[in-house]
Amino acid sequence: MSKTLYNEAYLDEYVELVIRHGVNIQKGQELLISCPADCAYFARKAMAVAFEAGASNVHLRWSDDICARTKFLKADDKVFDTFPAWDKLMMESLSEGGAAFLSVVAQDPEVFKGVAPDRLSRFNKASSVALKPYFEKIITGGVRWSIAAVPSEAWAKKVFPNAGSAEDSMKSLWESIFNAVRVSGDGKAVDKWGAHKDALRRRVKLLNDYHFESIHLKNSAGTDLVMKLPKTHLWTGGGDVAKDGFEFLPNIPTEEIFSAPQFDGVDGTVVGTMPNVFRGNLIDEYSITFKDGKVVSYDAKVGKEHLEGMINDIKNMDYLGEIALVEHDSPISNMGILFYNTLYDENASCHLALGSAYPDCIKGGGAMSEEERKAAGINVCDSHHDFMFGSADMSIVGTTASGEKVTVFENGNFAI
Repeated sequence: MSKTLYNEAYLDEYVELVIRHGVNIQKGQELLISCPADCAYFARKAMAVAFEAGASNVHLRWSDDICARTKFLKADDKVFDTFPAWDKLMMESLSEGGAAFLSVVAQDPEVFKGVAPDRLSRFNKASSVALKPYFEKIITGGVRWSIAAVPSEAWAKKVFPNAGSAEDSMKSLWESIFNAVRVSGDGKAVDKWGAHKDALRRRVKLLNDYHFESIHLKNSAGTDLVMKLPKTHLWTGGGDVAKDGFEFLPNIPTEEIFSAPQFDGVDGTVVGTMPNVFRGNLIDEYSITFKDGKVVSYDAKVGKEHLEGMINDIKNMDYLGEIALVEHDSPISNMGILFYNTLYDENASCHLALGSAYPDCIKGGGAMSEEERKAAGINVCDSHHDFMFGSADMSIVGTTASGEKVTVFENGNFAI
């Protein structure tokens, strides 16, 4: 990778942030880095910093967009009903042993455009079943994990199609990523993140103090959704704490404050305000309607067959598991860039997620069984996928147990 595409000092600061505060590697701990082959230079730096931080071993799990596309187009059809046993064993054994997990994302948003949706759907189901124990550890804080983005040429050209050369697109995306993660080469990213996490947590406390029974979300795009909240619901944000007691940052960047809806208490329609990337395909101009929590209808002008797969492939993906609040006047939103990458776009917009709720969104949820979590009112599923619905005119009104109406969002931003 040419060093002219990014500032080396910025990259070093970014890697330090991801390793020492994202996954927060501890002495004697193993780390698995899942990384595209094109981003090997980032993985090499991350490995070196992880060992400096005290990691006992660092494992690499490589991927490649072109090879993945070739497989989905040409492999024997029966391949897509199975998940590699060695891959399942690796994820389970490392997670059982207390390893941390770093996912480096750089995927071409349309890498699987033209691939038979049935193949994608069946492999999605097989992966979900095989990786259920690992996914359970992810959502319950059983392991520390983080997701960070690195530009790839295909992704950069999608985000900046008019930048000129592919190199210019890559430079522009690198600059945007550094800006989004508060890296400026001055070595103060960690201090900036500390202040940012404190600000998020102050608002988390305020929302928890209100303890709304329900919220009503509405905007001019067509969203009109009433959402009940579980009796013991909690809002959270600004990082997480794993069961081993160490803090970590699941998403870098993060601007969201989130909770879980009552799984059977959502009624109305939500309209997407950004394209959504699912299984290497775009879904755009879409809407989803809920009754008693369940999806009862949906439509999309682009990628409807993939929206159908998102909703129907896996049991309970037709219920919501997350409501996340992000101000329209926020750093990533103010860039005015459509990233075509959920990690970034979800931090520029209020969003919902179909599928699993995070157990920590209810009191004591991290120690509950799946049955107990469902009884407490949150959705249980083996997958989780976010989609964005925020806007400059988003209105959110909360209703307290006493019937008081409180304006939470006005004109796209917090009013409390």
